[in-house]
Amino acid sequence: MRLFFASFLTILLFTACVQEEITEVIYEGPGTDFAVAVIHPTDGNEAAGVVTFTREDEGVRVNATIRGLQPGQLHGFHVHQYGDCRSGDALSAGGHYNPHDMPHGGPTDTERHMGDLGNLPADDDGVASLEYLDSKLVLSGENSIIGYAVIVHRDRDDLVSQPVGDAGPRIGCGIIGVGNPDF
Repeated sequence: MRLFFASFLTILLFTACVQEEITEVIYEGPGTDFAVAVIHPTDGNEAAGVVTFTREDEGVRVNATIRGLQPGQLHGFHVHQYGDCRSGDALSAGGHYNPHDMPHGGPTDTERHMGDLGNLPADDDGVASLEYLDSKLVLSGENSIIGYAVIVHRDRDDLVSQPVGDAGPRIGCGIIGVGNPDF
């Protein structure tokens, strides 16, 4: 019986040590210099494309090309709090990614959700291209955007309405993952 309890105690202690080590790795979060989200349309929509995130000294360069948008319109563009595009309307992605509990704003505002990326400007063919340097986004550490969702909205983000800019339904969704910069 003593041997049984000693063995059981050894296994229990080993499991606790391993669990603590795993928790540390998850808490630190993944890190990379390059990430990508492939945007797929939500039910009944056509928004599709690619968003890349590249770490630079001053922040993260965001580069997006999305097609299937309303021609000549602005479309809200955000990182959302869950990496989940399973629902047909992308509501499974939750609200804007906001780890610092800030008010909604534009991408150049001092106070804003980390996920506030502004608007995608669609041309006359319904294609939007956007490139800018974002000083708030991070690709490593506790607040890394890796694993979260990028959402494209039907309407423009007014950059002031709380809590999400009145950007309307979600027409495209993609999960941010570690990307291959050589591809």
